[in-house]
Amino acid sequence: MDLILTITSVEQDKKKKQRYHLFVNDARDPFTSVHEDLLIKFRLFKGREIDADELKQILHEDSEHRAYVLALAYLGARQRTEKEIVRYLAKKELEEGAVRKALERLKREGLVNDSAYAELYAAQRMRSQSKGRRLLQQELLQRGIKRDTAKEAASKLNEESETEIAVNAAIKKWPHLKGEERERKHKLAAFLLRRGFPSGAVREAVKAAAQSELEDEDGHMLDN
Repeated sequence: MDLILTITSVEQDKKKKQRYHLFVNDARDPFTSVHEDLLIKFRLFKGREIDADELKQILHEDSEHRAYVLALAYLGARQRTEKEIVRYLAKKELEEGAVRKALERLKREGLVNDSAYAELYAAQRMRSQSKGRRLLQQELLQRGIKRDTAKEAASKLNEESETEIAVNAAIKKWPHLKGEERERKHKLAAFLLRRGFPSGAVREAVKAAAQSELEDEDGHMLDN
């Protein structure tokens, strides 16, 4: 004989106002809790009888709904990658299927889009942190972006802008480097390569940095 549960009381959660505790068969402790949307959908009110199969469906849908709501809250702070969403929801001990369904829904609604995320991230970090496409591609991979998506985002960065940023970074770094000119150029080139700039941009940047110092010296001599 299938297990039949009778809802004998429904109480709103005092902290999470959108969730309700279900008490069954006159038990003093709540049997489970559900979101108010499911409370209404399944008409989970006092006196309602639930069999085992329906209970399984209710709990499954509630798990999916909880995963979606948690992911939305997590997205509220800033844009996230698919991998970040999955990692976050995994910590909440949700079913793998519920996590997958929540992620699929977020993607359909355009709230999670790894391609758009990668392009925006790469463009912003290149300018704000003076990083080249190689380093940015590595950072995207570390954030869980798929290799092809990260590579495509990096390839869309403007080469002229990348060189310009490398030049600006080099000119800013040059005065702080010690040693003879050749040693300083070597140190600067190594610095720019670590920042992910390609060799062509590095050569132009090192040349521009050294030239900027000569121009400053010439200007200072004319002032005197």
